[in-house]
Amino acid sequence: MKRELLKRLIEDEEEDDEIIWFLLSSKRKKVDSLYTSRVEEGSYQILIKRHLNAKELKFRKYCRLNKTQFKFVLSLIENDIRPMKKGSITAEEKLFLTLRFLATGETYASLDFNYRISASYISRIVQQVLASLRKNLVPIFLPMPTEDQLKQTSGHFWNRWNVPNCFGAIDGKHVRIKAPQNSGSIFFNYKDYYSTVLLAIVDANCKFIAVDVGSYGKEGDSGIFKKSAMGKRICSGQFNVPQSAPLPGTNILTPHYLIGDDAFALDVYMMKPYYRNHVRNDRDKAIFNYRICRARRVTENAFGLLSQVFRVLYTPIAIKPELCDHLIITICCLHNLLRDAYLENNGIPYYRYDRKKPKPTENMIPLARRGGS
Repeated sequence: MKRELLKRLIEDEEEDDEIIWFLLSSKRKKVDSLYTSRVEEGSYQILIKRHLNAKELKFRKYCRLNKTQFKFVLSLIENDIRPMKKGSITAEEKLFLTLRFLATGETYASLDFNYRISASYISRIVQQVLASLRKNLVPIFLPMPTEDQLKQTSGHFWNRWNVPNCFGAIDGKHVRIKAPQNSGSIFFNYKDYYSTVLLAIVDANCKFIAVDVGSYGKEGDSGIFKKSAMGKRICSGQFNVPQSAPLPGTNILTPHYLIGDDAFALDVYMMKPYYRNHVRNDRDKAIFNYRICRARRVTENAFGLLSQVFRVLYTPIAIKPELCDHLIITICCLHNLLRDAYLENNGIPYYRYDRKKPKPTENMIPLARRGGS
């Protein structure tokens, strides 16, 4: 009835503003006092501005970055997320909210009460900030590696782990998500829950060289690698992999390669351990397996650090798969920022892998062992 009356008023070019305003405003619900008091009572004003800004350690515990790192990240994305109107939620508050979500995995409903922002609008903020973080952080912290950089990585693997000509370790993990709508069973993995796959190449310092996200949870073998963008570049020679080099102390030329586990197929660019029944009576093969497996632990350490710092990975991530891709790539970039000790006063990474801390038992699990020989 009201819509019809409004339509007639507009068609007849009536200028009865009071009637039109009444019809429009009567549909709008009254704003809850919980949200109208956001500026005075929200976490941003009470907790962050009054307390955390004065305490470096508390500040870092809250958002995982130190103040200098936070300001640097904010400077990269501020133009993308700055509000159009005065008095709106600031870019700084949006970044704090998103980093807190990544650090804890709190639900939007929980952040609603803390920040005095509705859960529906928080979802829009997180989507906006994650898209901007991915766009601006990837060129800095996850760029395409150069040949010289991969040569340096190969040297680090030899010096630290006694594995020559290795330019990275590769592994994949299932990241638990809520079942997307109308997705059927494509995200359902062999551990009986829904997941998306994070496939990563890691250097000797537990930093990510390249990542691929978004594969379905039901996939669990080297097929993910072969269809991924980084896998296609490596197979086609477009990943800047160094040329073959002699093994240390010999004249034997061997190609540079990745090291992986049984989930990956053996190839020119992929090295994996011997099967167990091949090493029982062969000491040389046993030593070879020991070195490969020891070097490959950098992937486990990298994933362990990632989940210990960004505890959103401890929970089923209840966002759309496309946004989940943004989230995973963003935390990989932030992980590299922290591993580089970027903008740290002492040049030492603040977060170190702690084996004593419990690991996620229903998230970040290995891929199924289905690789070829």
